[in-house]
Amino acid sequence: MHPFREAVERRDPAALEALLAEDVVFTSPVAFKPYPGKAITAAILRAVMQVFEDFRYVREFESPDGRGHALAFTATVDGRRVDGCDFLHTDENGLIDDLTVMVRPLSGAQALAAAMAARFDQITREALEASSR
Repeated sequence: MHPFREAVERRDPAALEALLAEDVVFTSPVAFKPYPGKAITAAILRAVMQVFEDFRYVREFESPDGRGHALAFTATVDGRRVDGCDFLHTDENGLIDDLTVMVRPLSGAQALAAAMAARFDQITREALEASSR
């Protein structure tokens, strides 16, 4: 089991953050451009843990070189079922340097977008505070 999966299933934001490379790039299923950096990615992951209800991983795949991972999940957002996948890539130190999330169906993605938009000012504040430390 990938350590990212273990941290998510334990709902442990500190463990998640420890797995991220400083230069990680997060690609959201509901935003046009990627978010670069550990501080913003960690803040987004903390918010997602609040938004997703009944979250569980259902499958895990690993690339032959061991640096790529796909973690399929199901969850509920505001009463809408979401099926999704976390795509992870790790750097030479084993830290996540790329995280892409995809979700379906459209109604679930829209519910996720609305829930995250409602939290984005807080996400941004947390990321700025973390960056200034």
